[in-house]
Amino acid sequence: MTMSEDFGPFDGAKIAILRGDDVLTLLRDDRPDIPYPNHWDLPGGGREGNETPFETVARELFEELSVEIDPAHVIYHVEERGYTNPNMKVHFFVARWEALADEAIRLGDEGQAWGWMPLLDFVRREDAVISLRGRLERYLLWQERN
Repeated sequence: MTMSEDFGPFDGAKIAILRGDDVLTLLRDDRPDIPYPNHWDLPGGGREGNETPFETVARELFEELSVEIDPAHVIYHVEERGYTNPNMKVHFFVARWEALADEAIRLGDEGQAWGWMPLLDFVRREDAVISLRGRLERYLLWQERN
């Protein structure tokens, strides 16, 4: 996979950054005008302009947590149908980044908090964004087979 190939139209991209058995999470703002208020989320968001999926997720990760990611950390990438709009595609990445230090992470303008959460806890939480729980479950199944 190249990070600059043309993927055609897509809505956005999310990333699960793994360190050990934990995933980097964000607690969404508690506002009634956004989807999934006060739910645990993963970094990422909507595409801007002609960004590639990786450019989208890298920009969103930097805006949300001040983290700059090298594409070499990516171990999994899939294009799926959107959860809220099945006619639009979304991209989901998983990155393994054991050396990502807590001191390098700073909350941006969105979200109430960030933290590391056991991956299986995120997948099982009622207050985690449901589409991301499913995407992480599919990643875990893929990982078992590979």
